[in-house]
Amino acid sequence: MEGANLSRVSEFQLLGLSQDPKQQELFFSIFLSMYLVTGLGNLLIILAIATDPRLHTPMYFFLANLAFVDICFTSTTIPKMLANHVSGYKSISYSGCLTQTFFFIWFAGIDSFLLTAMAYDRYVAICHPLHYTTSITPCLCALLVITSWASAFANALTHTVLLTQLSFCAHNQIPHFFCDLSPLLKLACSDTSLNDIMVYTVGALPIIPTFVGILISYTRIFSAVLKIPSAGGKRKAFSTCGSHLSVVSLFYGTLIGVYFSPTSSHTAQKDTAATVMYTVVTPMLNPFIYTLRNRDMKGALGTLVRRKTVAG
Repeated sequence: MEGANLSRVSEFQLLGLSQDPKQQELFFSIFLSMYLVTGLGNLLIILAIATDPRLHTPMYFFLANLAFVDICFTSTTIPKMLANHVSGYKSISYSGCLTQTFFFIWFAGIDSFLLTAMAYDRYVAICHPLHYTTSITPCLCALLVITSWASAFANALTHTVLLTQLSFCAHNQIPHFFCDLSPLLKLACSDTSLNDIMVYTVGALPIIPTFVGILISYTRIFSAVLKIPSAGGKRKAFSTCGSHLSVVSLFYGTLIGVYFSPTSSHTAQKDTAATVMYTVVTPMLNPFIYTLRNRDMKGALGTLVRRKTVAG
């Protein structure tokens, strides 16, 4: 390679979702709307849970944390994409790119751990209801949340530090709307063997074991529910798990598809579309999924809105 090609890049070019100006305008409107809905919906969930004593339970404690992380998760990627569109400047600095990658991996990992904690909460509530209050204690809930943040932080830091050891040469165009780990590794002009190994080992820890934990929890939940004699009892039990199971399927399905499917099956378009599903669509749908069929949450939101209306 020529000397010019070996020079270290100072910035990357985020190509976004499309190069067509008309499609860019459409994507800008769609993503801005989705970001606002995500922020407002998850903020309302947090406020409703914080202000309604009826919702001061482990399940809603985990949900409030998930809502907060979803706001942070989408704020890591979408504002930069929207700002690039408005300014017409698609660049992101080297340090800014690595920072975005770090926070993206961190919040995605927290999401994964929290979804597992919520599955365990539902397992205890349905399979061992008499022991629920003694098993799912406030101390355990706090420990699970702290562990989620700390474990995901260590995972994100590991990948980010390894990225700093790579050389990025003249080619600096990322066919994505944010700095993700997979396209960055493809751009590197130095050996990425260690990075690849860490993706499939350390990087798998927030995904594969948590996913297996969720599968085990739901296997036992379904087994217990099927033993309930009344149809009404079965519907009530399944209704408490349906929303969480929907989010889990969407989140893990696309996440595993992007990072753990054979490289030969990857294309920039497929990876970007799948990434949009778990980085944008899932956080936006979470408030609707968790509230539309939840009487307590709808009641708390109604009380919150009426309180704000009267105060205004």
